Amino acid sequence: MPRLDLPADDAMTEAQKAAVAEAVAGIRGRVPAPMVAWLQNPELASRAQKLGELLRYRTSLEPRLSELAILVCGRHWTSHHEWTAHKREGLKAGLDPKAIDAIAARRTPVLSDAREQAVYDVSTTLLATGRVPPPLYRQGVTTLGERGMVELVGILGYYCLVALTLNTFELGLPGSVAPELEDPEFSTGAA
Repeated sequence: MPRLDLPADDAMTEAQKAAVAEAVAGIRGRVPAPMVAWLQNPELASRAQKLGELLRYRTSLEPRLSELAILVCGRHWTSHHEWTAHKREGLKAGLDPKAIDAIAARRTPVLSDAREQAVYDVSTTLLATGRVPPPLYRQGVTTLGERGMVELVGILGYYCLVALTLNTFELGLPGSVAPELEDPEFSTGAA
């Protein structure tokens, strides 16, 4: 069960109501799950959800590339709600289901093109080591462009915030438990 719930309208401060209204009026048309926690600081909620809109919907990276990066991040943090939502979006965007299954199993996927490969390689290396070595950086810039690399790093950073928020406050659970992510050492609390 979630550790925090979206406050009832009559329990929200004016700043919280404004942040919620802004999210609902935006591209998503709803309050994103991590915003339930972020509303404890309405300015954080407002700024973070706007950054999320930018990074998810308004980058030079095609949706399948953004979704690939988000899935790599969701798998890295074993973030069930993030994984469940973005697996669905990744499939809609054209990601190969076999590649998604491989990522869930922590196996290297077979990817369809150089742009997907660059996103996967940069994402997994950066999340695992906190660095991008020079040859991989050159591969990323050659394939995605400098702007694409900057946006990819932004997507990964933002979705780390999302994953850690979802995991800490157990948002989206138990409804979004992804059996393919279950690790013996990890318990979602959804027994």
